[in-house]
Amino acid sequence: MGLLDIFNTTNKDNKGPLSNEQIYDRASQELKDLIAPAGLKIESQSINLSGKTAKSFFVISYPRYLDDSWLAPLINLDKVFNVSMHITPLATTEMMKKFQKKVAEVESQIYTKQEKGEVRDPKLETALQDLEDLRDSLQQASEKMFEVGLYITIYGDDPEEIRKTETEIKNILESKLIYIRPALFQEAEAIKTVFPLGTDLLKITNQINTSPLSSFFPFLSFDLSSDRGILYGLNRHNGSLVIFDRFSLENYNSMVFATSGSGKSYYTKLEILRTLMFDTNVIIIDPEKEYEYLAESVGGRYFDISLNSNHHINPFDLPALVEGESIGEVLRSNIISLVGLLRVMLGGLTPEEDAIVDRALTETYAIKDITEETESLEGLDFPLLSDFADVLSGIEGSIDIQQRLSKYIDGVWSGFIGKPSNVDINRKLICFSIRDMEDELKPVAMYIITHFIWNEVRKELKKRLLIIDEAWIMMKNEDTASFLFGLAKRGRKYYLGLATISQDVGDFLRSPYGLPIITNSSMQLLLKQSPSSIDLVQKTFNLTDEEKYLLLESGVGEGIFFAGQKHVAIKVISSYVEDQIVTTNPAQLLEAKKKNKV
Repeated sequence: MGLLDIFNTTNKDNKGPLSNEQIYDRASQELKDLIAPAGLKIESQSINLSGKTAKSFFVISYPRYLDDSWLAPLINLDKVFNVSMHITPLATTEMMKKFQKKVAEVESQIYTKQEKGEVRDPKLETALQDLEDLRDSLQQASEKMFEVGLYITIYGDDPEEIRKTETEIKNILESKLIYIRPALFQEAEAIKTVFPLGTDLLKITNQINTSPLSSFFPFLSFDLSSDRGILYGLNRHNGSLVIFDRFSLENYNSMVFATSGSGKSYYTKLEILRTLMFDTNVIIIDPEKEYEYLAESVGGRYFDISLNSNHHINPFDLPALVEGESIGEVLRSNIISLVGLLRVMLGGLTPEEDAIVDRALTETYAIKDITEETESLEGLDFPLLSDFADVLSGIEGSIDIQQRLSKYIDGVWSGFIGKPSNVDINRKLICFSIRDMEDELKPVAMYIITHFIWNEVRKELKKRLLIIDEAWIMMKNEDTASFLFGLAKRGRKYYLGLATISQDVGDFLRSPYGLPIITNSSMQLLLKQSPSSIDLVQKTFNLTDEEKYLLLESGVGEGIFFAGQKHVAIKVISSYVEDQIVTTNPAQLLEAKKKNKV
């Protein structure tokens, strides 16, 4: 018989409808049947509930002082357990009589020791002072007395798991001088006491006054809820909202590591969408054309960077001067960046070639009347790659460099970076797609785009977020990795947050700049990890074994979120409207296309 059937049942004895009391009794019995375990075995030290072992404990003593967060390490323990408190107020008049009697007893003991000439006992004197202070507080009604019972029930699949959890809990509490004992031969009464029934069958209590009792509340747990910032997801431990502002940290950088299909792009799009609401400009380097629909939805600009694209970026462009900078400083900085770009383009340079390239770059700018003595860049044209090639042809010993550079000038890769810039990033969201770029050229394209973005960032101080998806592409080359590390280090001065995303920690850490970039990121998100890389992830992020297994078993959009010194287990959530904009599910995208056609 189902619970709803109760209300349609008649009284068989009286041939009439059931009374309210009869309906309540039958419903209570039905509910108990629904929630009762399939089997129950009570032993002296534990209870077996349908194959799950439960063991209960009670607190027998507390220290003289309790700090406000003494329960936090226990509550945040990544184990399955229940905590129950039973608090009963005591009559102040009765307690005053007991305190009066106790004060007299302690004073008598102190006086007797003095009469006998014995050494004074500091414990008795401290106890007397505490009793008198508490008695005064009770008289002034600033304190009340309570009987407090604190009970804990832990759960495990086998005795070994129970033993480990018991040891861990004891170590946490005993380090604070709080001692617990198992409920031997009282396991049935103990588990009923811990259940939310409001009955204390053990009656093992301590008398505690208001001040120390207040330290029992609230149950503190790690959370990242603040009064400003964006919603990143739900705290899987306690269900609270994970709300945080990356621009409140010591640096504004973040890292995301996750396997393919675990929700890293979905999470990133949600962060972009929510960040835009807080007057932040967002720039994205998109290697898979995943952000095009998002850019269109929010009125952003989407640039396709490829060999056949109409969008071009000239790496020889010099940025606008900021206050206190000279043209010479900007010119030297850009030449250094161009030398790094040419190393990436040409597959490396020998020391001799490096010197030739440096000289050729200086002369290339000079033919456009741009030198360290130039007073203004206004009205001047910046050189192109073809100008550099012309200068290079007149320098002795540059034949090999010219041959390797020819494919960018008049070969199969010509037109990629040899034209003036025509990209304008004056929108709230800008996205550069490199999906259609040849794989060999993707590191070159990412270097040019990030350098262009950096020059634009330096022009005007504004809150910005730079998203680099599949950042491992840049980590494959030392020069691009070095430039990315430079962005992570210097971005804070220009109010720039750098968000790097990668599938594999191993690929990222193969570069000597991988770990420094991670350590220079105040925020990190670890979603589902593969078994082959989990040990490296655990070592890199100092994870516990429980956190390690959590990442292995996480579902889509679930993982561990780090912000500063805190980290929580997180589940990424979105509204219906957000989901329609940021989804990467092929089935949803196909359905959306069908609806648009209709």
